[in-house]
Amino acid sequence: MIRRAVQHLVVFWLAIVVATPLQAAENAASYPNAPVNYVIPFGAGGESDIAAHLQQPFFQELTGQDLIISRKPGGGGAVVWNAMNTMPGDGYTIIGVNLPHIILQPLLGAKYKTSDITVVYMFHYTPHAIVVRQDSRFKTLKDLVAYARKSTKPLVFSGSGQGSANELAKIRFDKLANISTRYEAFKGTGASVSALVLEAADAGWGYLTTGLNYEDDVRLLAIATDKRSSRLPDVPTFRELGYDLIGGAYRGIAVPKSTPVAIRRRISDIFAKINRDPKMRAEMEKRGFAPIDISYDEMAKFLEQKRKEYVKLARDAGIIPTPKRRK
Repeated sequence: MIRRAVQHLVVFWLAIVVATPLQAAENAASYPNAPVNYVIPFGAGGESDIAAHLQQPFFQELTGQDLIISRKPGGGGAVVWNAMNTMPGDGYTIIGVNLPHIILQPLLGAKYKTSDITVVYMFHYTPHAIVVRQDSRFKTLKDLVAYARKSTKPLVFSGSGQGSANELAKIRFDKLANISTRYEAFKGTGASVSALVLEAADAGWGYLTTGLNYEDDVRLLAIATDKRSSRLPDVPTFRELGYDLIGGAYRGIAVPKSTPVAIRRRISDIFAKINRDPKMRAEMEKRGFAPIDISYDEMAKFLEQKRKEYVKLARDAGIIPTPKRRK
C-alpha cells in the first residue's frame, strides 16, 4: 500500500513538472486574450507617457487587445519599481522602466535591487544634447568648449535630476572634452529649461526632444546620435565634432518576476514588432526618440554593459562611493 501510494505521488508530481512548462507555452501562444495593463511610473505628458501612447494603437492592431495605460508617479519611478513584484505575474501587467534609473537608484538608497527588475524589451532612448539659449554667446560646441577651458569659473549646466542621464552625460562629456563644469539639478526637463532661459545656468544638458519642444527658447549645439536628426538637420552629432558620445535616457518594458519565461518572450516579441513597424519608426523620429531593439534574450548582456558604464561614471564623479579595498 505504501509503495503504491508513493508511486502515485511520484506520477502526480511528474505530471505537474511536465504540465507547467506546457501550460506556460500554451498561455504564451494565445497571449494576450484580454486587455493588458501598462503602468507608467511617471506623470502625464512625460516622455515615458508619450512613448506608451505611441505604442497603444499599434499594440491593439497587432494583438486585437487594448493596452490600458495608467500613471503612478513617485520617487523618480522608484515607487512603482519597489512594488512591481507584488503585481500579478500573468503577463497582463507590464511596467515601464528607464535607464540609468533602475541601475543607479538602488545604489543611492532605493528599496529595490536592479536584479528585482525583469526587463523584457528596450525600445528607444532619448538622445543627450547640449542646450543653450537662443541668444547664447556659444554659437557652436567648439565655442563652448574653448570658453570652458579658458574660464577661471566653471560653466554652470542645468539638468533634470541627480544621478540621472543628464548628470551622467555631463560627467562623460567633461572627460571627453577635458573640461570641468558644474551641474545644477532641477526637478524635470521643464524646470531645467526654465533655469537656463532665466539665465540661472550657462547651458544645459537635455535631450533632442528638448530642442523640438522648446525651439522658441533654446538651441542645441550637439546631439548624441550616430547620425543627424531629420527634424533638426543643422545640429551636428557629438561624433562629428570629435567626441565619442552616443546615448541618452533609455526606456523599456518590464514584468513582475513571477511572469513565466514564455510570456516574457512573447511580450518582448510583440513590442519588437511594434518597434520595427515603419509607421512607428516615423512617429519616434518625429518626436526625437532614437529606436533600439534589445530583446529579452539579449537583455542580461545589455544591462550588464550599461551597469558597468553607469557605475564607473557615477563613482568617478562621487555620486556613489567607491568600495574600500580590503587590507
